[in-house]
Amino acid sequence: MSSTKHMLPHTIHKTPKTKYLKLSGLEPLIVTPESNFINVGERTNVTGSRKFLRLIKEDKFDEALDVARDQVEGGAQILDVNMDEGMLDGKEAMVHFLNLIASEPDIARIPIMIDSSKWEIIEAGLQVVQGKSVVNSISLKEGETEFIRQATLIKSYGAAVIVMAFDEIGQADTYERRIQICERSYKILVDIVKFPPQDIIFDPNIFPVATGMEEHRLNALDFFKATKWIRTHLPYANVSGGVSNVSFSFRGNTVVREAINSAFLYHAIQHGMNLGIVNPTQLEVYDEIPKELLKHVEDVLFDRDDQATERLLEFAESVKEVAKDSNTKVQEWRNESLQERITHSLVKGIDTFIVDDVEEARQATEKPIEVIEGYLMTGMNVVGDLFGSGKMFLPQVVKSARVMKKAVAYLKPFIEAEKDGQQEYAGKILMATVKGDVHDIGKNIVSVVLGCNNYEIIDLGVMVPPEKIIEVAKKEQVDIVGLSGLITPSLDEMVYLSKAMKKENLTIPLIIGGATTSKAHTSVKIAPHYDHTVVHINDASRAVTVVGNLLQKDNQVYKSEIRKEYDNFREQFLKRGKRKAYLSIQEARQNKFRIDWDVNSVVTPKQLGVQVINDFDITLLEDYIDWSPFFRSWDLHGKFPEILNDEIVGTQASELFKDAQDTLQEIFKNKLLKAKAVFGLFPANTVNDDDIEVYDEHGELKHTFLTLRQQLKKREGVPNHALSDFIAPKTSGIQDYIGAFCVSTGFGTDALAKQYEADNDDYNAIMIKALADRLAEAFAEYLHKHVRTEVWAYASQENLSNEELIQEQYKGIRPAPGYPACPDHLEKNTIWKLLDVEKNIGVKLTESLAMWPAASVSGYYFAHLESKYFGLGKITDDQLEDYAKRRQISKDEAKKWLNPNLADN
Repeated sequence: MSSTKHMLPHTIHKTPKTKYLKLSGLEPLIVTPESNFINVGERTNVTGSRKFLRLIKEDKFDEALDVARDQVEGGAQILDVNMDEGMLDGKEAMVHFLNLIASEPDIARIPIMIDSSKWEIIEAGLQVVQGKSVVNSISLKEGETEFIRQATLIKSYGAAVIVMAFDEIGQADTYERRIQICERSYKILVDIVKFPPQDIIFDPNIFPVATGMEEHRLNALDFFKATKWIRTHLPYANVSGGVSNVSFSFRGNTVVREAINSAFLYHAIQHGMNLGIVNPTQLEVYDEIPKELLKHVEDVLFDRDDQATERLLEFAESVKEVAKDSNTKVQEWRNESLQERITHSLVKGIDTFIVDDVEEARQATEKPIEVIEGYLMTGMNVVGDLFGSGKMFLPQVVKSARVMKKAVAYLKPFIEAEKDGQQEYAGKILMATVKGDVHDIGKNIVSVVLGCNNYEIIDLGVMVPPEKIIEVAKKEQVDIVGLSGLITPSLDEMVYLSKAMKKENLTIPLIIGGATTSKAHTSVKIAPHYDHTVVHINDASRAVTVVGNLLQKDNQVYKSEIRKEYDNFREQFLKRGKRKAYLSIQEARQNKFRIDWDVNSVVTPKQLGVQVINDFDITLLEDYIDWSPFFRSWDLHGKFPEILNDEIVGTQASELFKDAQDTLQEIFKNKLLKAKAVFGLFPANTVNDDDIEVYDEHGELKHTFLTLRQQLKKREGVPNHALSDFIAPKTSGIQDYIGAFCVSTGFGTDALAKQYEADNDDYNAIMIKALADRLAEAFAEYLHKHVRTEVWAYASQENLSNEELIQEQYKGIRPAPGYPACPDHLEKNTIWKLLDVEKNIGVKLTESLAMWPAASVSGYYFAHLESKYFGLGKITDDQLEDYAKRRQISKDEAKKWLNPNLADN
């Protein structure tokens, strides 16, 4: 086997010099060939969503924000905002809504598409929008003078632009008109306006097919051809479109409409469309479209003959959804050739027959190693192709790896007996979760995907000190070092390791990943300390492409481009935020949120002090599980349960969910995991504006909780919050209360995962960890409800559904150290002292303040704060200095424990 062979088609052998569309909210979005397709969320559009229109008309902007949040959680990478409605003040609504989005970090993290047919609304949006946005849209319909004026202003605001294929004559409805208008628009934008070509997105108009009208026969084909022409002849330009338009003729026939949308989208992407608006409820998975229906649909899309439309219309009348006969399918594929059977097992993740088939293959070859290099790698190449083209998803790839490992494990004794050589790998990669950190689900997933791509993985596990990483990297002569971390202090460990690698004169590329990591931190904090390539990776699919490029023989151009990209990113990042106004910490305290404690009653808890639960019935947590993050951990993005019917990942999500349910019932039945909790309620008062004193039942001071305060200058009447605002000040004479907790469902997880790994079953090893994490969050939700309604009982009449609990529609919050309202991990020490956590339930803190077992959750209880959390935003230098003095540590030490992606340090 060649040592340079890669299985995923994204691997680039020579990196061309090119320019990519770069957008941003709080986080960057770079549209590269590896991005596949960028989906625009359309439900925050009053012309396309009756619900959103109603909320805006009724001035229910908070609920409208929830629509935006659902779009982001559902996988939207850009958020389309449109306020064009006759009974609205569109300009005012646009400005107000964009300002609200800017205060919600979980929404504002993605770029905004300012969508309007009215220029005054677009410009008003451009004046307040955060980050680099997209304007939707401009065109030549009002002539070149107005087109140039609008484009010049958009350029001055630093936004990208969608250009409609529309001119003074009208909308382009043929191939020739599409390319003529787009070329004319491009030349004006690039040559006259000097608009960056990569910031131009053309919409060549998607029209309905199969209408029965002769002039509509080429609607899809002309779009495909025009898209390909634009991507070929108009350098760096992008192409977008609204996909659901193409199936408009089949309203009411869900099966046919979903098939048309899916097939159209698949072929449009193949021709170069890289952005677009897709309705998740109106797509079928391309490979799941029945073959006969797909043939009729594609005959229409490509206008293959005069009768194509008539045949589809006739077939549409007979289409009915039928259940899959899985038993028949099993019989069919087992009758295929040996190679097809092995490939099918790998693609479908079926290990039932793999040993029998591999033994048959061994008998058919001269050497057992040839079974791996031939039959198995041929099958894994198919897996790689499907994954790389977006037709296969991460859970399936992990299942494929399980089958592959089982096959290799069977063959290994035969290979060793013959001593006929070792399998050649495409490269050797060291993977480690850094010192002090215990989270490894993401790292394990990346390892599995890279392993499927024929890379040898050396996994050092969790809490790995830098000395060991460097020692093993040198001893094993690895090609790449991959670092993972979830908590804030892990970022400092990565910086320290990069410096140590430089000191050791290493030239090994460094890959950074994990929930707390970011391209910003990697470029600003890590890359400057290492003379060689440093790359941040945020998902498993991109890891394969990056690794492939780094290990190409002629990789100096790629490495140079990476270095230049990160240098430029660092320069731009350090400039950002300078236009925003911030208050001093003293001014922010003067503008704090004030509660009239004379009229706000304080509920005295029924029971004060610490309570321990050492043998909780874990089955009670099932109804409290929030499944959406579970799917995200497998790189399937969408909100549960809608994701089960998603246009792209629905089938995979449903299969994964079934497996999760089966494993969950096994956990319950056999008591495989143990749930423990400790919590306490204590008298408390705020002192000195930002500190919360916590007392014992006798009023003696136990510990002081230090909070941080927002410093962004707000519009008049909007306060700068801190958690301390929601505890009665000591000067009020009112005795208030605070709670603290720690829960864990992680006891037993590591042993189970190691058992699965020993059986070459990475799928279930990852599954058990992912479920333990979900159960821990469910336990935190369950316990919070118990405290609110029974122990503290300030919400004794609460009656909320699980969905409402997940949406946090209750009174009171449970902020966790390291997260938006409380970004300081050091507050975990306060919780551990208040509750004596390690002694009571055995949950430990590592030296970097990660919780072990990893499936653990800790935090505080506040009764007066409504469920909406607030983010701190940027913490300026004067507050950092003030905070360090209160904490009695250095500024550098204080900064180490603050989450930089939340506190913006």
